[in-house]
Amino acid sequence: MVRLLLSKLKEFWLHRHAEVEAEFKRSLPFADYIVDRWEKAKILGFGKGASVYDSVLVIGDVKVGKNTWIGPFVVLDGSGGLTIGEHCSISSGVQIYSHDSINWAITGGSSTIEYAKTQIGDNCYIGPNTIISKGVSIGDGCIIGSNSLVLSNIPSNSKAVGSPVRIISSTKNNN
Repeated sequence: MVRLLLSKLKEFWLHRHAEVEAEFKRSLPFADYIVDRWEKAKILGFGKGASVYDSVLVIGDVKVGKNTWIGPFVVLDGSGGLTIGEHCSISSGVQIYSHDSINWAITGGSSTIEYAKTQIGDNCYIGPNTIISKGVSIGDGCIIGSNSLVLSNIPSNSKAVGSPVRIISSTKNNN
């Protein structure tokens, strides 16, 4: 029975892989051939047209607006509340937190884990491998560059990069 199941799974994978390769020129983790990204977003209560890869870790109270794309291997920590607006692009490997255990760890567990709501506005691009700390608010229309570490609020229409992140220009004048 197990051999038959494995044979059928392999057959399925070969067929789906060929379809996806022909149409999109990509190879995906196995689960992404089975799980529909838009259906998963709908099940999670995300906005209409949002999509989320199966490899995304979703924890706690996470709200995502319509037509937002969440790439593979993202962490969405809503343990303290997380809101992502409409028409956002959250790139591969992004980690967005609404808690941290720093004080808990350095006090040997005598302090508590800290929680704070994290927010990303509408029409934002978050570059690959960016980390956004708990309690941060990113305004509408922002671009956050790849590999950035966001430890403080970013006002609307800002382009910010670096580790730690710094604002380099306005998106209204310079896309």
